[in-house]
Amino acid sequence: MDRYKDIERSIIKRFRKEIWVPFIKGIKNYEMIKEGDKIAVCISGGKDSMLLAKCMQELQRHGQMNFELEFLCMNPGYNEENKQMIINNARTLNIPLKMFETQIFDIVADIEQSPCYLCARMRRGYLYKEAQKLGCNKIALGHHFDDVIETIMMGMLYGGQMQTMMPKLHSTNHPGMELIRPMYMIKEENVKAWCRYNDLTFIQCACRFTEHCSITDNQGGNSKRQEMKQLIKRLRTVNPNIDMNIFRSAHDVNLDTIIGHHNSMGTTNFLEEYELKGQRMREEAAKNPKPVEEVRETKLEIIDLGRD
Repeated sequence: MDRYKDIERSIIKRFRKEIWVPFIKGIKNYEMIKEGDKIAVCISGGKDSMLLAKCMQELQRHGQMNFELEFLCMNPGYNEENKQMIINNARTLNIPLKMFETQIFDIVADIEQSPCYLCARMRRGYLYKEAQKLGCNKIALGHHFDDVIETIMMGMLYGGQMQTMMPKLHSTNHPGMELIRPMYMIKEENVKAWCRYNDLTFIQCACRFTEHCSITDNQGGNSKRQEMKQLIKRLRTVNPNIDMNIFRSAHDVNLDTIIGHHNSMGTTNFLEEYELKGQRMREEAAKNPKPVEEVRETKLEIIDLGRD
């Protein structure tokens, strides 16, 4: 009992700057939680979702809003070792876990193309349904800052598009439900530091096809996301602010310099408004011509520069 209290204390004391402050900042900046919410905190058993659960508990205990929490863990077909590790860690951390069973791993076992994509979609769907059964209006996932910038990089380098991992989303298949990512501004290195400080070990890979790395930190093998981690790590040696610049780029997109973009309303190409924009600029210039004196000064400056 004393241990889980020490672990809780470490979040708001020892790791206040690295974890607690960015956690609160993300929730406030993106308005993730509202009065009266009932949130299902989805726990996979890894370090990120377990830290998310503890942060949400602390927020509920010390925050200024009233909201309810459920701690939901789906078993897609873990082996017994992984399943027991999740249960033991939840007990150590004083997380009242509710685990429900599915057969997702069996379903995707014979899928040759994009089994990970199908598995992720199915897992999300089951979590939404179970959360709705519990009367929740939101699910919270443990994606962090590094997941966000890696997604941006993968979208550009392998998807040929500019996209990001949103801090919150409305569910398209489950009306009235939302997905939130409260750890959006917490860096992975600080999550790992919290684990080391508290001597905590979590499962690394939940997938049946990578169970050999279940209790080792292989960082995801040869996946594209791991490739992005290594690329960003190398870029950081040149510019230590590279990861924050990538993050900020998704918050400050200048559509006047984008060739094309699309959203739920359709696709837009800059050529569609290029001539109209030029016409508006000419009309504005005709309505508000520059003073003669200003024009003369400009010409004199040009002449002077020519003499130099």
